[in-house]
Amino acid sequence: MAQTNPQDKARAALGRYRVMAWITGSMLLLLCLEVVLHYVVGISKDRLGPFQYVPFAHGWIYVVYLAAVLDLWSKMRWTYGRLVAMVLAGVVPVMSFVLERRVHADAEAVLEPDTLAA
Repeated sequence: MAQTNPQDKARAALGRYRVMAWITGSMLLLLCLEVVLHYVVGISKDRLGPFQYVPFAHGWIYVVYLAAVLDLWSKMRWTYGRLVAMVLAGVVPVMSFVLERRVHADAEAVLEPDTLAA
């Protein structure tokens, strides 16, 4: 059944954002580990095994994260400052976890019955 209620669409967008924020944040932490292992410790790329694919994977996951951010931001009608913070959260280690919690709390406060404009 198609969702026609703006509140239902916003809740669905919030769920997608939360999942992508956690995945992106986790991949960013793995990327930091890969950078440390390669550039600080000096392990060659061929010895890193699966870690050598982390930058590529994080890049594509970040693109999906950006789509989730734009979807939620447009449905919630937040400010451009909020959009910038959410976009940056995908490239600053640990920020996605912190901001996801805050965004979720703010969205839930707005998404109470009859508070989201049509």
